[in-house]
Amino acid sequence: AAAAYIGVPSRQQQDQPLQDAPTAETAAKALADTREDPAGRQKVQPLNNAPIWRQVNSAKAFSTQLPKFEGGVLIEPRGEDWRQLRNGPMTVWGGWFLVAVLILIALFYVYRGQIRLREPPTGQLIERFTFVERATHWLNAACFVVLGLTGILMLFGKHILLPLTGYTLFSILAIVSKTTHNFVGPLFAATTIAMFLIFVKDNLPRAYDLRWLAKAGGLLSRRGAEVPSHRFNGGEKLVFWGALVLLGIIATVTGFILDFPNYGQTRVQMQGAWVIHVTAALLFIAVIMGHIYIGTIGMQGALDAMKEGYVDETWAREHHEYWYEDIKAGRIPAQRSAPGPAVGDARPRA
Repeated sequence: AAAAYIGVPSRQQQDQPLQDAPTAETAAKALADTREDPAGRQKVQPLNNAPIWRQVNSAKAFSTQLPKFEGGVLIEPRGEDWRQLRNGPMTVWGGWFLVAVLILIALFYVYRGQIRLREPPTGQLIERFTFVERATHWLNAACFVVLGLTGILMLFGKHILLPLTGYTLFSILAIVSKTTHNFVGPLFAATTIAMFLIFVKDNLPRAYDLRWLAKAGGLLSRRGAEVPSHRFNGGEKLVFWGALVLLGIIATVTGFILDFPNYGQTRVQMQGAWVIHVTAALLFIAVIMGHIYIGTIGMQGALDAMKEGYVDETWAREHHEYWYEDIKAGRIPAQRSAPGPAVGDARPRA
């Protein structure tokens, strides 16, 4: 071990007389005495800065001109553990998790196909979403898509895009993604709060939601009727409380910790926040992929409800029977906003 530290003598040292040459035991003792002494190590081994870098990498705080929060810790050695976690399990298993969700959605579409109306439309329209509700939803959805795409690029980009684009173009994409992600995040948080305030009243749990969840709403049956529900069924309420509220809060709080690193959080805390943030984001993306599927090609008329605000009377009766019955009984108005221009083929509203 001593020989490994001593190394090869310089030309000047070789030309000096050997009358006071230290023994191996003396050299080893000298090295041991100067292990944490940079000045002493320079006398024994010139240009050997091992003591300096050992202290820098020790996670101890020294005197620097950096801000006070952990500014004296020049190198956080646990950052390497985080890097291995990020480039290993988080990236590999997170990527395959999203692929598995896409495969399950595709298999469900092959098995079930589009959920279509069992009876013909009546031509009478019921207002399902007002303009304010739709505008808030689409703004929140746009923020989520931007955050999801930029987050995926930052997490998986160097494994997927870098081999195709090269370093220059990928560097530009990564910088744009990071900046966009940081600025869109607070807007997503604001629209999520607005979504909660607008839709929470109709997403309160009810006993009949348990029946819907127990039978998966009847969605797995190709011919069976859907389990009755009110304005939002048990699955939609699960998305609301589990994804929008729970995962939304987790992703937002941890995102703010990463977005504003000047409030006293240490690097270790930010590394932990990143792990929680990415885990919540991957789960959020998986849930919303299912939500997007049902809201587009998975169910007839679902996209029209969020685009135009109205659904046919038959659609309301087959998918949200309790909600339809309250409208027919006059307990809920069929039109909550002022009548606007004709929708689609100008069919009369209920």
